[in-house]
Amino acid sequence: MRRFVRADLHNTQRCRRTRTGHLDARKTKINMSAVDRGSFETSHSDAIHDCAYDYFGRRVATSSSDRTVRIFDVEASSGVDGFENGGSDVGADMDPHAGANGISAGAVDGRHVATLTGHDGPVWCARWSHPKFGTLLATASFDHHVMIHKETEPNVFVCAYKTPVGTHDGSVNAVAWAPHEYGAQVACASSDGSISIISYDTASGQWRVQKIDNAHAVGCTGVSWAPAAMPGSLVSGGGANADARRLVTCGCDNLVKVWRFDESQNIWGCEATLSAHSDWVRDVAWSDNLGLPMNTIASCGQDGKVFIWTQSEPRGPWTFRALNDFGVPVWRVSWSTMGNILAVSDGNNTVTVWKESIDGAWNQLSTA
Repeated sequence: MRRFVRADLHNTQRCRRTRTGHLDARKTKINMSAVDRGSFETSHSDAIHDCAYDYFGRRVATSSSDRTVRIFDVEASSGVDGFENGGSDVGADMDPHAGANGISAGAVDGRHVATLTGHDGPVWCARWSHPKFGTLLATASFDHHVMIHKETEPNVFVCAYKTPVGTHDGSVNAVAWAPHEYGAQVACASSDGSISIISYDTASGQWRVQKIDNAHAVGCTGVSWAPAAMPGSLVSGGGANADARRLVTCGCDNLVKVWRFDESQNIWGCEATLSAHSDWVRDVAWSDNLGLPMNTIASCGQDGKVFIWTQSEPRGPWTFRALNDFGVPVWRVSWSTMGNILAVSDGNNTVTVWKESIDGAWNQLSTA
């Protein structure tokens, strides 16, 4: 029995990708779940590369080679009961934000409410911010720019920020918002090999950019933030405020890198370089630890492999375990909100869902 895919799994689209990592399927229809709970036409005129649910699972943004991002209202057709406590795009068994009935209260449909323009090339990625900062949507494009769109009134968006010319000298392939505890910050991975961190300065009311140059040779393909909660804070009772900001990135140099922000010097430094893949690493995802004493990262690559990296103590060594060899390129990995279920999207146009058992083995739960 196939399962509905949660909000954190929004990247796992079943479309074939090219060697450069972008979808070449001419799909204009989005499947809203792993069970046939509903689908809708997006009316994009070219390939769809990404879709992302907002924090509450009420709207989805789709990005396309037609240079636009389209916003859809995807409430359950039988009403909003499944979202009354802040729903998401999963059943209640997978999402603590879901209502008593989860999204299973009714079929899912999409009603187009807005179209965002401003990019001069294919839009590869779109990500919603935490609602603490209002409704912000960051988009990354082949045109070398990142745009931050702000909703000023219901379903009306304006460009709040666009990276200046020269910020990146190549396609921007991925964006990721930081945990809300760090403020409004978004990290961006570019084909020019650099990572940029765009932050909103509340004092000046301006957006500022900080760069990590030469992060990966040839280019960067993915980026993900570490959770704000320090590993072990739940069991130690120490709260969630003791760890430094960290990022994980991946690239065309076959490497995964962990970066730590030095508050005293105001710079990012490489804390660890993780090597296991034999080809381009396509995506990385840092799992929420919920204060438990372990850091966990998933990575996937052109070599068809998915690795789970773990760190059991602060600044300790990282060890890895192979999740599976899929035999085809693997494009995306994404964790559930609880951080214990992983979705994997591969070149067979398949999404598989995995969970770790008590003995440390990873077992496949379902396929879509």
